[in-house]
Amino acid sequence: MPVLVEREGYALEGAEEIGPTRRCVATGKRAERECMIRFVLGPDRALVPDLVERLPGRGFWLLAHGELLDDPKVARAFARAAQGPVTVPAGLREKVAQLLARRIGEQLGLARRAGQAVAGFVAAREWVLAGRAGLIVEASDGAPDGRRKLLSGSQHLAVVSPLTAAELGAALGRDHVVHVALAPGRLAQTIARDTQRLAGVRGAAQEGGEREDRRSG
Repeated sequence: MPVLVEREGYALEGAEEIGPTRRCVATGKRAERECMIRFVLGPDRALVPDLVERLPGRGFWLLAHGELLDDPKVARAFARAAQGPVTVPAGLREKVAQLLARRIGEQLGLARRAGQAVAGFVAAREWVLAGRAGLIVEASDGAPDGRRKLLSGSQHLAVVSPLTAAELGAALGRDHVVHVALAPGRLAQTIARDTQRLAGVRGAAQEGGEREDRRSG
């Protein structure tokens, strides 16, 4: 997780901030965008998650922490930043988690269709041994022993576990999938980032960017 730098106050109405960091409207802390969620206001001033960060309008940023999304006081923080009333949808934490999980599944499907991902132990293991894998996606309910066997002999591969075997299977057109290997690149980076944000929203132990160090041989 990037180091946070404490700042006082809240983001104000106006042009969106530039640079690599954003200010959290709830805590006043600054952090890298990779661990934050962007929101915009709809026409009815209801809060809308913008996971792709492309929706028009003034952006409001919140650290991807489940307790912030659950906090009743977050509505006041957004209203203060927006300088006007803001409607926070009920169940915002669960909604954001569902959207992130769906986005990860969509990115995995896109990677498979682009030839940048393979599923199943044998295919993923071949990529690991050939040095073609830049990111390993493991089912969150998969057996640890299977992961150890998959990564045996590899070095410094990042491993994430954002979805269950059934969810991975649905994303990749199978009944269930436990092991996925992705080629290095933008799609792998996006999935790793979204996994980190999803872990924060769920309040789980850090999943994104987990490192599996293995000695070769």
